[in-house]
Amino acid sequence: MKPNQLQIGNVIARTPILGAAALLLGSALLLPVTGICAENIVHAAGTVTYVSGGVDDASLDALKANLQKYDLKLVFALKSGAFMSEVKVSISDAKGNAVLNTTSDGPWFLAQLPAGSYKIVATSSSGDSITQLAAVDPSKLKTLDFRWSSE
Repeated sequence: MKPNQLQIGNVIARTPILGAAALLLGSALLLPVTGICAENIVHAAGTVTYVSGGVDDASLDALKANLQKYDLKLVFALKSGAFMSEVKVSISDAKGNAVLNTTSDGPWFLAQLPAGSYKIVATSSSGDSITQLAAVDPSKLKTLDFRWSSE
């Protein structure tokens, strides 16, 4: 290697400027990818489609952009306003039949349900449950807030 060359892995940069650029690029590739949101994955269970997320701005923006596809929105938070994730969600129909049992990946949970009345039970990671009833109409979004005193 010559005095004005810089070696980074198998790459040899011939000038100090190129060497610095290679060093910065190599360093950037080693950094964890933090600002990028994994896409919100839409799930299907029987006649229900659902998606959850909202743990970062990109995920929340993606959910907001798709609100028109769903008729039920659940929001999970502490009474202080801090959002919660990993909330267990159980939805049953008016006859008590289980429609959906899953865990939310974030503070927002969106579902597309057939028209009807439902019981929604949200259980925090500490085991505290909150139950709410909802009449779902596919022509408009029904929003339910679930607020816990503490995590």
